[in-house]
Amino acid sequence: MAPASRYKQLVDALASEIRTGRLAAGARLPTHRGLAAREGIAVVTATRVYAELEAMGLVSREQGRGTFVRDITVPTGHGIDQRAVAPDAVDLSFNYPALPGQADLLRQTLREVAASGDLDSLLRYQPHRGRPQDRASVARHLRRRGITADPDRILVTSGAQHGLAITVMALLDAGDVVAVDALTYPGFKVLAHAFRLDLEPVPVTADGPDLDALEALCATRPVRAVYTMPTLHNPLGWVIPEADRARLIGIARRHGPLLIEDASYAYLAEDPPPPLAATAPDITVHVSGLSKSIATGLRVGFVVAPPSRVPSLERAIRATTWNTPALTTAVACRWLDDGTVDHLEARKRDDARARQALAGQELAGLPMIGHPSSYFTWLPLPDDARADRLAATLGRQHIAVSTAEPFTTSTHTPQALRLALGSPDPDRLRTTLRTVRRVVVEDACQG
Repeated sequence: MAPASRYKQLVDALASEIRTGRLAAGARLPTHRGLAAREGIAVVTATRVYAELEAMGLVSREQGRGTFVRDITVPTGHGIDQRAVAPDAVDLSFNYPALPGQADLLRQTLREVAASGDLDSLLRYQPHRGRPQDRASVARHLRRRGITADPDRILVTSGAQHGLAITVMALLDAGDVVAVDALTYPGFKVLAHAFRLDLEPVPVTADGPDLDALEALCATRPVRAVYTMPTLHNPLGWVIPEADRARLIGIARRHGPLLIEDASYAYLAEDPPPPLAATAPDITVHVSGLSKSIATGLRVGFVVAPPSRVPSLERAIRATTWNTPALTTAVACRWLDDGTVDHLEARKRDDARARQALAGQELAGLPMIGHPSSYFTWLPLPDDARADRLAATLGRQHIAVSTAEPFTTSTHTPQALRLALGSPDPDRLRTTLRTVRRVVVEDACQG
C-alpha cells in the first residue's frame, strides 16, 4: 500500500474511533514512536497523522505530556442558540483563541494554589461579590485600563456574560426601554428576551452609534439604559472617539438612562480613549472579564458600579451563583497579580493584528469593516446577495460563518457575514479565507 494511502487510512480510522467514542475524550494516545511501531509506519508519518488530527480539532498536544483525545461531544464554544459546528469544520463563527503554553501556565498555577496555605478556604462559600483581596486584584488590573475604582465598587462574576445578566436582573424591569446599536452583541439580545426588555435599535455610523438618533430616542421614549461597547465593538470593531463619548455621557445625564459599558474586547485596542466608567462613574456600570482575553473556559468577570447600585447587584449574584467559584477566582487573581494577564493580552493583541492583516490580504477587494487588532471582521455583501445562501455554501465546504441575523436588533437585517478569525491556526485560516473570498466572488458573479 502506498505511504500516502496508508497515512490517509490511519487518519480516517483514528478520526472515526474518536467521533464514535471508541477512543474516549481525554484518552492519551501513543507517542509518535509508539504509533509508528504499532502501525508499521515511519515516525515522520506518525507525526503527520497527529498533526492532521489536531488540525481537524480531534486531538490536542501538550508539551512534555503527549497527545490526547479532545472532548467533541459539544463543539467548542457552542450551545443552544448557536448552530453546531462539525468537529472537522473550520470555525469562523466563534472566537476561542488560545496561545501556546497556556495549558502549562494553568498546570503550574494549580500547583501553586495547591501548595498555598489558603487552600482550605477555597472549599467554603465566598462573599457574594468576591473576597476583599480578589476585588483589590481586580481594582489594580482595572487601573491599568484607565478605571480608578475602590474595591467596594467591584463585584466578581462568573464571566462578563454573568456580569451583564446580573446588571439586567438587578437594575432593570420587564418592559424597560433599552437603547442598543442596530448591530450588537447577541448575548445581550438573549438577556433582553429572557428579561422582557424593550430593545430600541440605534442606527450605526462608521465610528459608533448615531448620537443624533439616540438623543431623539431619549427625548421621545423613557429610555432606562443604553447598552454600548465603546471600545472594540462587536461585530463592527469601532472605537468611539473621545468627543463622541463625552456627548454620549451628556445625553445620559440629560435624559437619565444608565450606561451599561461592555468592555469584553477592549483589551485589543491600544491607547483607546478613557472608558465611560472613568469619566462618568456615577451613571455607568462597567462589565469586563477574562474569557475573551485569556481563555473562554476561565469564567471570571468584573462589574464596576456606582456605590448605590452595588447592593442590588450583590443580591443578584447571590440569586444566580452565590459566588464565583473560588478555585477559578484564585487562578485568575494570581494571573492578574503576577503579570500573566498583561503578558497574555499583549500576545493576543499581536496575534489579532497578524490575523487581521492576513484577512486583509486574502480578502483584498472585498468591503471589510473592522479594527486593525480585532479577532473578527464584518463583510458587507451586495444588496442582491443572500448571506444565508453563502453561509450554507461555505458550510458544505466545512467552513462555519455567522450571518448578520444574530447581531441585528432592527427590523432590517443587512446582508453580511461576520468572520471570527481567532480559532483556526494561521495556515488554515489563510486557506479558509481564500475559500471564503472565492465563494463570495463567485456568488456575486452569478447574481
